[in-house]
Amino acid sequence: MVDLSVSIVAFRTPDLVRRCLTALAAERGSLEIDVTVVDNASNDGSVDLVRSEFPWVSVIANSRNVGFGAAHNQVLRHARGRYWLVLNSDAAPRQGALRTLVVALDADSSLAVAGPKLLHPDGTVQPSRRRFPIAATLFLESTQLQRFWPDNAVLRRYYVEDRGDDDAQDVDWLVGACLCLRPEAIHEVGLFDERFFMYSEETDLCRRLRARGWRVRYVPRAEVVHLEGGSSRTDLAARDQRFQSSKLRYADKWHGRGVALALRAYLVLDYVFRGLEESVKLATGSRRGERRARLRVIGHGLRHALGL
Repeated sequence: MVDLSVSIVAFRTPDLVRRCLTALAAERGSLEIDVTVVDNASNDGSVDLVRSEFPWVSVIANSRNVGFGAAHNQVLRHARGRYWLVLNSDAAPRQGALRTLVVALDADSSLAVAGPKLLHPDGTVQPSRRRFPIAATLFLESTQLQRFWPDNAVLRRYYVEDRGDDDAQDVDWLVGACLCLRPEAIHEVGLFDERFFMYSEETDLCRRLRARGWRVRYVPRAEVVHLEGGSSRTDLAARDQRFQSSKLRYADKWHGRGVALALRAYLVLDYVFRGLEESVKLATGSRRGERRARLRVIGHGLRHALGL
């Protein structure tokens, strides 16, 4: 019987896909796994790379970029493993990590999700534990307020800074770079909400699970090296737009239309402030290329926030 059905979504990251699959190959001796790579129309040779170098991996080649959650759902709808693993193409499990996650789910039937400790390539911990965002969190995270007021109680709570990275613990949700899922729990609440193109889909899924009484467990003995943002670094404007769009959708779904409208208005002001700051710095001759690139990202985000 297959222990683990692994779903990997790839978008223009061929070298990272190779790194990820090489790490998975080392796990095949200790676990029965099946692996599927969903390529979101990379058009960069990724599909041929997987088929030629990793013939034991299945490939789904999409004709367009359908988004993170929707691509994983293509695999999960037909997964046959005892557990399911959703894995970023820029994530590489260290040896034994996947077995550790499987053992955690085997040991406790109330767990719906088990997630590892994420590490930066230099071995330092990449924070991945979160509490569910309250309305104030949405106005603080990744905005100018966080920049000027980074050490505040709302974000300390959100990032679970009162608990250690090395302690196994229940959490509200975990960053979705590597999540081991119990199929029975997912069948109960449904797959990823495909209205989230990218970002916040794992928050939403964990919130639905927690609302049904399922638990989410951080398992630090399992370690995964994660090159954060591997597939989104090539288009910072799209990354910014998708992050804020998902934040607005999450606000509307879980906090109500009024909060979502207030957040949209705030984001418009945030973009305007950032644009003015970068324009002033550009006018003074400060790092002109960098300022122009930032202004392009800001302009794109502002137009999106305004609905243009």
